[in-house]
Amino acid sequence: MQNVSCFSRGRLGKQVSQTIEEVKEIIGRGRFGEALVIDDPSTAEVPLQLEHLEGQTLVKADIWKHLMSNEIGMIGVCGRGGIGKTTIMKHIHTQLLEEIKSEPLFEKIIWVTVSKDFSITKIQQQIADRMYISLPDPEVERATVLANELGRNRHVLILDDVWEGFALKKVGIPKPTSSNGSKLVLTSRSKVVCRSIGCEIVEVPLLPYKESMNLFLALTERRILKVPSLEEILGNIVEECDGLPLAIQVIAGSMKGISDIVEWRNALRELREHVISVKGTDVEIYELLKFSFDRLVDLKIQNCFLYCSLYPEDYIIPKKELIEYWIDEEFLGTGSRQELYYRGHTILNRLENKCLLEKHDRDTVKMHDVMRDTALYIKSSGPRFMVKSGIGLKELPSKQEWEEDLEKVSFMMNNVSEIPLHLSPNCEVLSTLLLQKNEYLERISESSFQHMHRLSMLDLSYTNVEQLPNSVSNLEKLKALVLRGCYNLRYVPSLEKLEALRKLDL
Repeated sequence: MQNVSCFSRGRLGKQVSQTIEEVKEIIGRGRFGEALVIDDPSTAEVPLQLEHLEGQTLVKADIWKHLMSNEIGMIGVCGRGGIGKTTIMKHIHTQLLEEIKSEPLFEKIIWVTVSKDFSITKIQQQIADRMYISLPDPEVERATVLANELGRNRHVLILDDVWEGFALKKVGIPKPTSSNGSKLVLTSRSKVVCRSIGCEIVEVPLLPYKESMNLFLALTERRILKVPSLEEILGNIVEECDGLPLAIQVIAGSMKGISDIVEWRNALRELREHVISVKGTDVEIYELLKFSFDRLVDLKIQNCFLYCSLYPEDYIIPKKELIEYWIDEEFLGTGSRQELYYRGHTILNRLENKCLLEKHDRDTVKMHDVMRDTALYIKSSGPRFMVKSGIGLKELPSKQEWEEDLEKVSFMMNNVSEIPLHLSPNCEVLSTLLLQKNEYLERISESSFQHMHRLSMLDLSYTNVEQLPNSVSNLEKLKALVLRGCYNLRYVPSLEKLEALRKLDL
């Protein structure tokens, strides 16, 4: 049930409840046909997607030397955001997987993305998931179980994007030694963090000018050098990229196919305006990347890009699902569903070609963590995004954090169990609220949506909610209500007043 234009909204609540009962009956019978296949997860790690690696082979060789040595057990790969730490480690990761097939120096290679929103419980669960083991609830017991499992064999544990120090013992990571033969590798922007854990530092340097230029030309086309007077402007643009491979890649992507010297000259001026006041700061990379975002010009494409930041960091985003959201948010204009889907697919291709999104495989994309940080940096002033997705959140933020200028809020893929009575945020411009895949979410208080009069997208899919609050009946701007996978849902209030509702997904 999706398009609701043909339904009498006065009878929708009753029909929804009836449909829910039918779905529950089918699930209860458990008859899904002989074609159902239950995947048996392989014990071998799947190689990560490789990206173009320009230079930095000495850094890679240095890391590999430490991995093969008995003297160093913990390695910290450090450098600025966008410098290529993760890319280098992806190459190392793939090389280690190849080694396992021939001469297995290590028995297990484990990759975990940590990110800013660090928690002991979250990192424990991520490691356990990679090892296909279950953990008990108490944190101390979890650490013991994890330590025992990791101690069974020689392994390499790669923790990507670490922002703060932590005690290995508290997580359940045995300290790598020459006797146990295991290794721990961190990537981080901070040497202090790596040293606090006891790592040998390997610093990833900025790309020198020649390598930066080669990378830029590889992504734009060398023939642009034949354009009179362009070489000097091109050199200045490359210098502004400050030796950061990600900035070079994205800015080159935004200039690809352009041969008009006036446009190049204007691009250099705009780029300098972006970074003039933030040179050498943590914000510099965001302003460099924002330059490419601004060059998209088309507001609907910009909105489509920013929307990707609502997903958790390093999440593999299904293209079809993403385009469905864009359609529901009305980013893609008007037309038939098929026409809008084609339009969304075209925008996805454009974002990939501009290096603003990464192609993961045929059906999925990823947003580089620094690109995601840039999107959230852009939306850090009103109308703002509040994004706390996939971070193991058990409670929603306090009412004070729900500021009046919030436009979109994402708490998807957490462990929230309720929206309490005292939380009735005054968010008059909030248009999107994403709560999907909070599998412990059972209760939503009556007052939850009381002051969200402009809410147009509400996603509660794959939660454990039993009833929707009556305040849903007053969301007169609501265009999409997503309740797919809410198998315990028993009560839906009247939707008679929701004249804007175009999609009801059960």
